Amino acid sequence: MTSTTDTSRPAVRTDRVLLGCMGLGGGWDPSPYTPADVDAAEAAIQAALESGITAFDHADIYRHGKAEAVFGEVLARTPGLRERITLQSKCGIRLGDEDRPGIYDLRGATLVRKVEESLTRLRTDALDVLLLHRPDPLADPAEIAEALESLHRQGLVRRFGVSNMNAAQIARLQAHLELPLAANQLEMSLLRRDWLEDGVLVNTPASAGVGFPAGTVEHCLHHGVALQAWAPLAQGRYTGRQQTPEEHATAELVTELAKAKGTTPETVVLWWLQRHPARISPVIGTTNPDRIRACRGAAVDDPDLGHEEWYRLWITARGAALP
Repeated sequence: MTSTTDTSRPAVRTDRVLLGCMGLGGGWDPSPYTPADVDAAEAAIQAALESGITAFDHADIYRHGKAEAVFGEVLARTPGLRERITLQSKCGIRLGDEDRPGIYDLRGATLVRKVEESLTRLRTDALDVLLLHRPDPLADPAEIAEALESLHRQGLVRRFGVSNMNAAQIARLQAHLELPLAANQLEMSLLRRDWLEDGVLVNTPASAGVGFPAGTVEHCLHHGVALQAWAPLAQGRYTGRQQTPEEHATAELVTELAKAKGTTPETVVLWWLQRHPARISPVIGTTNPDRIRACRGAAVDDPDLGHEEWYRLWITARGAALP
């Protein structure tokens, strides 16, 4: 099927900040979750809501499905909560075990089955967004499109997107899909800057070491595919867990800017992503209620970073002048 997507449409604005739920549900093993795990999930969800965060990012593999399951428990015991939030999940990765290696699987029947399983665990009738978690080299884009459109017709998924895909992969899938792809989730942060470096190292020897697929950010901007950033806080590298001289210097600058603007260092780090013209939506991975609340400024306020402040953060983090 040929897409009728308007490729000149502006980017779809997703929620300013999403709470990544990978840390919910206990350990990374098939053992059952506990009542304490449900309580911890409820505390994280409540902290997010108090901070203006109403979008929650899942994947079927997170904690072997337990992340979705404990979230579903919280939904079941909190009447009206489902109507107040956006639920996003991902599928397409099969975890390895003692008998089988981990693989990617975007076959149509697998996608349908995985969505149905996620809905059961989440105790909801539909996902607001489904992302394809990783590219599957054996996938047939026409088969994927057929499965996604079937899920949409049944009312099981409202919007679709991808994760960890480059421009060519997105374009190939969209060519077979009538529905517009709404989002692409990538690792993006002050620490992981290759998505940004790619655009300024053109025609320099350093460009060969970037590795980020050229034109992916620009493709998403042009075709209205919202960008979401996973690991946007870089595991706290600029808010207390510095390891290198560049990280220490950047953390000092982040703290300086946070004090000047009356906000938190976490908010400044997220503002740096949000200030980009792509209006990147960070997916914060912490489940610590206090750290979630520290991100409130990014969820409720426009990024308060000037042109030079944004560049100071970038240059300090990269530890070298721009070319």
